[in-house]
Amino acid sequence: MKLGNDIAAVVTGGASGLGAATARALAAKGVKVAIFDLQTGKGEAVAAEIGGVFCEVNVTSDESVDAGFAKARAAHGQERILVNCAGTGNAIKTASRSKEDGSIKHFPLDAFNWIIQINLVGTFRCIAKSAAGMLTLDPLEDGERGAIVNTASVAAEDGQIGQAAYSASKGGVVGMTLPIARDLMGEGIRVNTILPGIFDTPLLAAAPQNVRDALAASVPFPKRLGKPDEYARLALTMIECGYFNGEDVRLDGGIRMAPR
Repeated sequence: MKLGNDIAAVVTGGASGLGAATARALAAKGVKVAIFDLQTGKGEAVAAEIGGVFCEVNVTSDESVDAGFAKARAAHGQERILVNCAGTGNAIKTASRSKEDGSIKHFPLDAFNWIIQINLVGTFRCIAKSAAGMLTLDPLEDGERGAIVNTASVAAEDGQIGQAAYSASKGGVVGMTLPIARDLMGEGIRVNTILPGIFDTPLLAAAPQNVRDALAASVPFPKRLGKPDEYARLALTMIECGYFNGEDVRLDGGIRMAPR
């Protein structure tokens, strides 16, 4: 897909981190970008910076997502690009014994479901609603109507201790990529997924320097944290290269995560 000011995009989780970097990269190509996020202050700031529009959206809610797409499309027209970066995580063992009193507890199911609802169901909700909108568009060159990029994680393949919910949610994103690409192939909509490794995002910015250094040292090469703009560059490659479809690609410096 050739990017320019006649193309509109929606980036979920676009107020910070990987999503903000992708929103900026798309805007730098002339694309009209709408940011979906719950972080109103940060989202409005990024939208103002790139000349886009901010939509306060909770991806676990049909009504919120519908309102977000309505606002984005009123401002920019129907999007041809969707990048799903909204997500979160937690770390709880499936079952554990207290060292203090020997009591036993398990992963609270509401906490497990919360991660699934945001990372997996929320991603699919945005895909389904965006793809339905893309079907109303006239095809471009090669019959293309749109391109979708999802965000999974290396935890989809080598999740660590406490990551049962997170790994399940991201593994689900990987697992649904090819079927969705096949669902939409007759309509000219491509679907791909990025599996980031350890990236320098706001979540890690709060970590002590010794922790950040240890994480960077664990990467085979280059021995550093990933940069959000590196994620954005891969996302743009997936969007711009018309033969890129149905793929799940690790972006991780060659790392394979240890149990902890």
